[in-house]
Amino acid sequence: MAAQRGMPDSGLRVLEEALGMGLTAAGETADAVAAEGAYYLEQVTITEASEDDYEYEEIPDDNFSIPEGEEDLAKAIQIVQDQATDTHILEQKTVLPSKQAVPEVIEDFLCNFLIKMGMTRTLDCFQSEWYELVQKGVTELKDVGNVPDVYTQNMLLESENKNLKKDLKHYKQAADKAREDLLKTQKERDFHRMHHKQIVQERNKLINDLKGLKLHYASYEPALRVLHERHHTLLKEKMLTSLERDRALGQISGFQATLQLMETTRSYKIPKIQVGQSDDRKNVPEGPTQKGLREAREQNKCKKKVKENTKDSKFPIVMQPSPNLYLSKENLCPSKFDYKLNNIFRLHELPVSCVAVHPCKEMLISCGEDRLWKVVGIPNGNVLLTGSGHTDWLSDCCFHPSGNKLATSSGDTTVKLWDLSKATCLLTFEGHSHAVWSCTWHSCGDFVASSSLDSTSKIWDIHSERCRWTLYGHTDSVNSIEFFPFSNTVLTGSADKSLSMWDARTGKCEQSLYGHMHSINDATFSPRGHMIASCDACGVIKLWDFRKLLPIVSIDIGPSPGNEVNFDSTGRVLAQASGNGIIHLLDLKSGQIHKLLGHEGEAHTVVFSPDGESLFSGGSDGTVRTWS
Repeated sequence: MAAQRGMPDSGLRVLEEALGMGLTAAGETADAVAAEGAYYLEQVTITEASEDDYEYEEIPDDNFSIPEGEEDLAKAIQIVQDQATDTHILEQKTVLPSKQAVPEVIEDFLCNFLIKMGMTRTLDCFQSEWYELVQKGVTELKDVGNVPDVYTQNMLLESENKNLKKDLKHYKQAADKAREDLLKTQKERDFHRMHHKQIVQERNKLINDLKGLKLHYASYEPALRVLHERHHTLLKEKMLTSLERDRALGQISGFQATLQLMETTRSYKIPKIQVGQSDDRKNVPEGPTQKGLREAREQNKCKKKVKENTKDSKFPIVMQPSPNLYLSKENLCPSKFDYKLNNIFRLHELPVSCVAVHPCKEMLISCGEDRLWKVVGIPNGNVLLTGSGHTDWLSDCCFHPSGNKLATSSGDTTVKLWDLSKATCLLTFEGHSHAVWSCTWHSCGDFVASSSLDSTSKIWDIHSERCRWTLYGHTDSVNSIEFFPFSNTVLTGSADKSLSMWDARTGKCEQSLYGHMHSINDATFSPRGHMIASCDACGVIKLWDFRKLLPIVSIDIGPSPGNEVNFDSTGRVLAQASGNGIIHLLDLKSGQIHKLLGHEGEAHTVVFSPDGESLFSGGSDGTVRTWS
């Protein structure tokens, strides 16, 4: 059969020698029982097992975790390297399985080897010659033995090596993913750290702002207490005035009834009373009609006496022209904006409400909410004179054109005139029902005008010591009042968001200006009188053309309120005292705004010196600051 298959005897001999050498190296044999009976050959095609047919258990990514507290990439890489080293050591070690594997017959081993290698012709020759020798009895199966365990162990190790390589690949993927997660976590950590630092800074800023607000609120508590007291007193005064008004209305209705009776009695003939009968009529009781007639006669007599005794001043018809009208641009001093804080005079315990500069001498007047006014010499700031007499806070002051008298307005509803040479009160005008906000002198020096919280303004005559006119028309508090220079025109600014021009001779409103969206705190004329400046509670400044009575420009310096505005002597610079403590200087020529910083609290008033070299401002901290 060997000759038929074409396999030489030498080839079979070589194969047997190789197999014998393998059996001798193993050193172990196993008993094999040869099968008895008929033998036949059958060609079987066995395909090579593919690695894809095997199913391996995938290791989830969750099993690979970085120990808690470890955020270093180098440590994670070290862990992966240690695991790779352990795998390499396992590959190098040859460890027999604990459980003895079933030995494989050499015949089956060789057949499987040839099939795996694809040597089909060699397999056919081997099987034909092998089984021929077995049938002849030349070769016995029990003498051949089993395949050495080393070959089986090598196959097991090879399969295990493949599994470990797959595991290593999964570990590498998990390590890459962990590295990306670590980088992402570090970036998020850095972002949250920066965000935390920003929040801490904002929190500290808010804490500081809250402390400042608490201090600010604490400084406002006494002022609020004073305002509450004023409010209660004003309510009481309002109730009293309403009662007096009702009483006066009742008297007026009685007088009207009496006058009607008088007119009806005049239509009848009154019999003449003889002299002899007068003695009898004396004892007759007086009726209500006769009583009303007698009271009306007495009141008429009193009115006639008052009219005869009053010495009312006359409003000037021909006014002296304003000297500022003839100032040419060449004679005007250049505008100045580079003012710097020079001195701080602490004059009052409560906020300063007004500062006025003497028209001729180097002195100024400061009024405060501590009910005092003080004459201060400049530039040293020494107090020359202190005046007291008002029972409540002072709101405004104004020098007489000659400079020897002073008018002050107060929350006690009065206006007082003072003699500066003697520091005595000359007159007290009473007539307003609520606090008086502002006062101003007429250029002739015979009249004083005042504006009040009761929505009215009054023109006072200092010679007859009475109110000549009460100006009705505003629907809310009248916050400022000022006479037009060398004229009988009065300008008022009100909380009803309007400006009004009045004729002081008749007490009638000639014109009203509208444009502000909030309460007007102050309004003033320019030195030449051709322009009006006004400011409101939201910091908006408006300039008006007084000749055309039209708005010129509107400038928003808010949101802090504008408390007072004043022009310099040239009329080209406008200063505003703001609620945020800043003095704004507006250049009317270029439109630029300059800021003077120096007040620790709110700035209430600002005024220029007559020569324009200095600037004076008063604040809520009770100080007067000079800028030069």
